[in-house]
Amino acid sequence: MTGATGRGSAIMAVGAYRPPTVGSDEAARKSGVDRDWIVSRTGVETRCEAGPLESVVVMATTAAMTALRGANMRASAMDAVVVATSTNPQPCPAVAPQVAAKLGLTVAAFDVNIACAGFCYALQVARSLIASGDCGNVLVIGADRMLDIVDPADRATGPVFADGAGAVVLTAVTGATGVGPVVWGSAGARAAALEVRPTQFEAAANPGLPAPTLRMDGLAITRWACATVPKVVREVLSVTGLEWNDVAALVTHQANWRLIKKLAAILEVPEKVVVADDVRMTGNTSSASVPLALHRIIADGQAHSGQWAVLVGFGAGLAYAGQAVRIP
Repeated sequence: MTGATGRGSAIMAVGAYRPPTVGSDEAARKSGVDRDWIVSRTGVETRCEAGPLESVVVMATTAAMTALRGANMRASAMDAVVVATSTNPQPCPAVAPQVAAKLGLTVAAFDVNIACAGFCYALQVARSLIASGDCGNVLVIGADRMLDIVDPADRATGPVFADGAGAVVLTAVTGATGVGPVVWGSAGARAAALEVRPTQFEAAANPGLPAPTLRMDGLAITRWACATVPKVVREVLSVTGLEWNDVAALVTHQANWRLIKKLAAILEVPEKVVVADDVRMTGNTSSASVPLALHRIIADGQAHSGQWAVLVGFGAGLAYAGQAVRIP
């Protein structure tokens, strides 16, 4: 459970930035359905919608500052900034260097773009940087403005996706680690089940094409998730040496509440284990959904410092990643 240098890592604090919430009534109007239709199929009762001034960089920076305050650490103590996002409005520059600059940093900073699994991927990258001895403290951020790439009239995506950012401060520790080994992989042959199309370059070259928007085969994603995610969670428990009796919370990607409940049922998660349901209040924020869901269960007192939580992200790619972490 530690890297080659024997250095483990632990989450010191979780930060969050949630834009204002709006009810599902508005999403229902835009997609031509009623509110009950949305809630019964997705569980989304409200969701966060960013305004014009709440860019991915702004949201990511604010979440990072919240995490730093929670850890009682200065930004200057950070050795790297890793941002998981799939909604950078520009191919370059990356979001992370801009976040670092706003924090007064000139450290290594880079983005990870693996959509809904992005935060868990970024967390493992940060864990590896610490295990290698290259870094002592890393800011790990998940931030997305999903409503920038969603067609509000599309019933498959319009009612569920949302905007937000979550962050953690990861630091080197001696002795028992607070972040277990990762279980990750991908099924790229199925990538077309969740993609943005046309590409921005195709749209620019062909003015008659619609704007690039997120398209999802919900049934295909559900079938893949139900076949894949339970195996990932079981392997996370196995490689970390945990059983359900050792776990306080299951924090999956907040795809939709109906799917999360189905995954929990397949896994036969005990009643004592909190199943994160942030999607009901925040919506599906892609890369931000896992840290935001973790933040909510901590803020609500549903899980406590020192307890284990199992994280698992899954989605576009199709990619997945999971690890167990000790709650700060």
